Amino acid sequence: MSIITYAILAGALALICAAWLTRSVLSLSAGEGKMKGIALAIQEGAKAYLIRQYTVIAWIGLVVFLVLGFGLNWRLAIGFLVGAVFSGVAGAIGMSVSVRANVRTAEAAKAGLHEAMPSPKT
Repeated sequence: MSIITYAILAGALALICAAWLTRSVLSLSAGEGKMKGIALAIQEGAKAYLIRQYTVIAWIGLVVFLVLGFGLNWRLAIGFLVGAVFSGVAGAIGMSVSVRANVRTAEAAKAGLHEAMPSPKT
């Protein structure tokens, strides 16, 4: 197998692990009432922040894309664009999962520190 095949397999394995971890975290209780309301407000704020940040970054990315395309070659520019898009998607997914995980950690903390931050079994 080539190094590219190993890289693709490693990426696929990482995505499977990330999906499993995300599902396990999001299956926990998100609390009730006021806690859910606060969590929703945090999610909305995080989404607004990402939209604003990604709008600015998109304009900068467009300039870099064009400079790379006209200055070096379009294949390199397209590689930059693909990497930038996937980086943005990863950031958006990460932000979404993290803000939803926070309320679950707070809910678990009601039962104690170990429930909120379990340590691996030794």
